[in-house]
Amino acid sequence: MLLDLSVLETENGDQSEYSPRSQESDTPSSRASTSDSEGGTRQWRGFFKLIKKGPQMPFHTFHPLKNVPKLTRRKSKRIREEFIPSLNSPALQSSFDSEFMCFKSSWKNFTLAEIQAATNDFSQDNLIGEGGYAEVYLGKLEDGNFVAIKRLTRGCQEEMTADFLSELGIIVHVDHPNIARLIGYGVEGGMFLVLQLSPHGSLSSLLYGPREKLNWSLRYRITLGTAEGLHYLHEGCQRRIIHKDIKASNILLSEDFEPQISDFGLAKWLPDQWTHHTVSKVEGTFGYLPPEFFMHGIVDEKTDVYAYGVLLLELITGRQALDSSQKSLVMWAKPLLTSNNIKELVDPVLDDAYDAEQMKLVILAASMCIDQSSIQRPHMSQVVQILRGEEESLRILKERQKSKLHRTYSEELYAAEDYNSTKFLSDRDRYMETILGPSNPN
Repeated sequence: MLLDLSVLETENGDQSEYSPRSQESDTPSSRASTSDSEGGTRQWRGFFKLIKKGPQMPFHTFHPLKNVPKLTRRKSKRIREEFIPSLNSPALQSSFDSEFMCFKSSWKNFTLAEIQAATNDFSQDNLIGEGGYAEVYLGKLEDGNFVAIKRLTRGCQEEMTADFLSELGIIVHVDHPNIARLIGYGVEGGMFLVLQLSPHGSLSSLLYGPREKLNWSLRYRITLGTAEGLHYLHEGCQRRIIHKDIKASNILLSEDFEPQISDFGLAKWLPDQWTHHTVSKVEGTFGYLPPEFFMHGIVDEKTDVYAYGVLLLELITGRQALDSSQKSLVMWAKPLLTSNNIKELVDPVLDDAYDAEQMKLVILAASMCIDQSSIQRPHMSQVVQILRGEEESLRILKERQKSKLHRTYSEELYAAEDYNSTKFLSDRDRYMETILGPSNPN
């Protein structure tokens, strides 16, 4: 079963604050006839009723949505209010008012039976990722292809619906070799996203799993490909996308070890005229979150840049972002980066079997990406240039980094140690309390 919905677009002069780049004139080609509009409205009504009914209604019985016209912001708001009043919450309004809900015609609607068969009925042996919002299972389809199946687990039906639509709305605008490809979804018996996967699984499973470790050539390919994927999200998309959860387990690997960024459950649009989002609750993965997130709740492209820097450190050192004692990889690595102690920094598994020039480039990029100051961190376009060894970019960035380290490193080291010993532990406790609830004082 395939679906084909057109993107929700704004009318000329009624532009959403989330879509500054997508203003379109109301040309004849973008107008739908009255009959088409009425047919589209009926299709939308059916779709939202199915979402509202949840697992009681087998979604695979729903007729494909074909030739649905573009809906304006006012029309989408009216449909939401008239047809799903019980879901008329601020969370869902943000999903629909962002005008990015769309189903691609290539996506398959999987039945619950198909998903259960692919995951061996959600066997724990197939569980390859788990978080506060979803579980990810390794699946194998009837045609023999491997998939990653994400099952939403957070909150009530309304919250899961909002998360489901929001993530689909992000994914539909993304098309890049280094972004994981969605091949289908399911809303029978739950809410599921089905992504293309190779037997290699995620970067985390290869870095820290029992299988043979990654050689340097593959690690370097992963650093560059992930950087290009993030550069695309920040600057190459129709709208700026902040991923917010870059980490080793969210980097899937293709059959030729090409990295693919996955899991857009926490992703945010960032309008052109905005410098950042400000969030009030902790979302993301501890060990990858930058200082400004904890201090001010700031989320922007530099949030992803910092997390990417931590990912580079993982590839360089073979260590996890937080070790078993909750010690930060960033705090462990910073003195070694500053002293250029490559021997102590590099993963012993590599045993000097790496390209020295490539290693220097990756270390330089990592040191800049994890800068305490978000302003000093490079943009992902600059990171790509660094990793490729483009001379002019390297010269400018090296000079800036060198002068900054000489000027402020002692102050930064003091701040980092203070954060590690005091605020880090405090923020960790606050983070855990946010996720698990307050601890019992007795």
